Amino acid sequence: MNATIVIILITCLVSWLALKDERWLGELILWPPAIKRGKQYYRLLSYGFIHADLSHLLFNMITLYFFGSLIEQFISSYIGVVGFVAFYLSAIVVSILPTYIRNVDNPAYRSLGASGAVSAVLFAFVLLQPWTTILVFFIPCPAIVYAVLYIGYSIYMDRKGTDNVNHSAHLWGAAYGVLFLLAMDPRVADVFLEQLF
Repeated sequence: MNATIVIILITCLVSWLALKDERWLGELILWPPAIKRGKQYYRLLSYGFIHADLSHLLFNMITLYFFGSLIEQFISSYIGVVGFVAFYLSAIVVSILPTYIRNVDNPAYRSLGASGAVSAVLFAFVLLQPWTTILVFFIPCPAIVYAVLYIGYSIYMDRKGTDNVNHSAHLWGAAYGVLFLLAMDPRVADVFLEQLF
C-alpha cells in the first residue's frame, strides 16, 4: 500500500466522520477567526481532510487516486515517501494561504476540501506527461489542454466569485505542484518543453 492510498483512506475516514458529526466539521474547517484569534493553526491543514458532501470527496479522491501514485513514485525517487507526504501536506497549506490572508478578518468565511493539494498533484503530473490522454467527465483530453482550460476557468470563476468554490486554492495548488517539481529537479522543465514541442 503506497502513501497515496493511505492519504485517500485517511481523508475518506475523516470526511465521513465530519459529515456525520457537525462538531468534527466545526473543529476542522478553515475558519479565519479561529486561526487568528484562537491560534488554531492546525486548521490550515485539517480543512484539507474534510469535504462538503460525498460528491466533493469522491471527485477529489478519484483524481488523487489516478495521478497520485505516479507523482508519489517520482518524488519518492528523489526525497523518499516522506518527501511525497510532505509535498501533499504542504500543498494543502500553501494553496489556502492567499485565501486565508484575504479573509483573515472575515468571520463569515469558511473553506474545506483537498482540491488545492489535488491540483498540485494533477499539475505535477501534467508537467511530467503533458500529452497523456486523461478522461474529463469521461471525455478524452490531452493533459496539457485540460490544464490550460482548467486554469482559464479557475481564473474566470475566481474573479466572478459567484459560487461557493475556492478557485484560488485550485490555482495556487496548481502553481505549487509545478514549482515543487522544478525546485526538486530543474531538468523537468527541459523534459516538459521537449515533450510539449
